[in-house]
Amino acid sequence: MRRLLFIIYVCVLGTSCVLAQKEKVKNQPYADQKLFHLGFHVGLHAQDLLLTNNGVATDGEIWYAEIPSYSPGFSVGVIGDMYLNPYFNLRFTPTIHFGDKKLVFRQQGDEEGDSFSTSVRSNYLMFPLDVKYSAFRVNNYRPYLIGGIYGAFDLGRKKGTPILLKGTDFGIQFGLGCDIYLPFFKLCPELKFSFGLVDLLEKKRDDLVDKDLIKYSNGLSKATSRMVSLTFNFE
Repeated sequence: MRRLLFIIYVCVLGTSCVLAQKEKVKNQPYADQKLFHLGFHVGLHAQDLLLTNNGVATDGEIWYAEIPSYSPGFSVGVIGDMYLNPYFNLRFTPTIHFGDKKLVFRQQGDEEGDSFSTSVRSNYLMFPLDVKYSAFRVNNYRPYLIGGIYGAFDLGRKKGTPILLKGTDFGIQFGLGCDIYLPFFKLCPELKFSFGLVDLLEKKRDDLVDKDLIKYSNGLSKATSRMVSLTFNFE
């Protein structure tokens, strides 16, 4: 009996809390019903590469690469949103990501631990096309999930470096966020993960002046992009 009373009490209390929340005044109650709306976003990101080491000797040396740490980069872009129904939106968000990746190469069997470090700068102009699924709005908050595909162009690639990546990429991405309805606009923190599907490693290196650097490029057989970004959308 006590358990039943406790359950009834919890249900009544929860219902009261929900009703109390529904009584609050909503900012921009019709903002999500616009057929089209625009916005912009800024934020931070970290670029990464999924590396596949070759394990084949060049001049008697076998080098293995890794990315031991990540450097934060800056992201900025615009938002184009199309209303589909009360829960789904189609979004096009051209974005440019300024950042780089630091690779460390270590030679197999080198007891002294000698290594070679290099940096690969990539300024990606990315064109994502996403579907946004929004949950039920509670007061001035509405969480959502987002996912889709993207194409990207690397505007920062520089020939003559030990590692050269191709200029185009394609992949999938997904993430989550929350619409926060303010009196004059929506603020939306969004966390997103991107996974490239294209091998970006440039294997033909006629651009290398110092041919001794070819051993680092030959140490890899494949490299695909990954990225995590935290942006703040203003809509």
